[in-house]
Amino acid sequence: MVRFLSKRIVQIVILLFIYVTIVFWLMEALPGSFLDKYLMNPKITPEIRENLKRQFGFDKPVFTRYLYYMKNFLVLDLGVSFSYFPRKVTTLIMERLPRTVFLFVTATLVSYALGYNLGKKAAWSRGKIADKVTTFTGIIFWTIFLPLLAIFNIWLFGVILGILPLNQFIEPNLWRDVPFSAQDVFLKLMLNAFIFLVVFLIAAIISQRLKTIPAKKTLLYTSLAGAVLISILIWISSGKGTYAWDIIKHMVLPVITLTLYTFAGSMLVMRDTMLDVIREDYITTAKAKGLPDKVVRDKHAARNALLPLVTNFVISLGFTIGGGIITETMFSWPGLGRLYLEALNQQDSPLLIGCLVFTGVFVLVAHLVADILYAFLDPRIRY
Repeated sequence: MVRFLSKRIVQIVILLFIYVTIVFWLMEALPGSFLDKYLMNPKITPEIRENLKRQFGFDKPVFTRYLYYMKNFLVLDLGVSFSYFPRKVTTLIMERLPRTVFLFVTATLVSYALGYNLGKKAAWSRGKIADKVTTFTGIIFWTIFLPLLAIFNIWLFGVILGILPLNQFIEPNLWRDVPFSAQDVFLKLMLNAFIFLVVFLIAAIISQRLKTIPAKKTLLYTSLAGAVLISILIWISSGKGTYAWDIIKHMVLPVITLTLYTFAGSMLVMRDTMLDVIREDYITTAKAKGLPDKVVRDKHAARNALLPLVTNFVISLGFTIGGGIITETMFSWPGLGRLYLEALNQQDSPLLIGCLVFTGVFVLVAHLVADILYAFLDPRIRY
């Protein structure tokens, strides 16, 4: 395993170097630049034009700029944004990153949980009406145009039913003159969600040692209810519960949209894998022993069909870091996707390169984690 990890890390470093190089030169090949709107102004004097070029580094040859960028990249310096000058690219990305991570990881978790459960049930009832309806519905949502789905959900939940806020990250009137920032509340909300997830995982691991299904369910539900109750009490006592709830309300609509749009992928993977597993001899043996169908399906078939779904899930998490330009724009969610779009519209090359590089790093790391998980989950795999 150590040898494998060393080899993969070296590969990641080489791929990252190639990726950054390609991204840099592609950005340089784009027509125009951030300074064009200033340099083409006839009222600007030649001295000011030269100062602008010098200030943003356009007075140097492109290859010199590349070497300078790579030297800074080695010390994790992605440069200074043109459109947000003089703020650093890293600062802007780290400011937007938590919002994208929380939104898309939440949607991914819900999507894969839904896909896992629907997929195993569809495979177990293959050819029946439940299988056909589930598969057909999943494919419909998978092939629908994402902006169209977003507009429909905004119209249904925001306009017709009026139960969810339409746009924005927060309600401006609620946050006016508040002595703390939305970012502070959001980061604490992320920490709360992480603790909640850890509690759930610990409860799930402990529940596996219990013999009866009712005892397992009681432990899980009690742990979740306790974690939710404690979280609510902490937020209320801090005086920030209303503001945390405001952020959660604004998250619901994009999470619903992303879940409906993506759950079919995990559902179809789970269904196809389950169809292969249920043909195995040990499934026939389990049925012959007289075990209930639900036990055979969940304990024997679904667990052994889970491996492709887990690796697919980990890899998909890497891509979620890049954010969804369409989703974040449609729902006015100020995350990494909207930052990328802003950089593209402004031709802010340092910020644009920084967003792409950051996404590439997470995708490469996600592939490494998926390889490691594959080895741990499947005893047949040895590196």
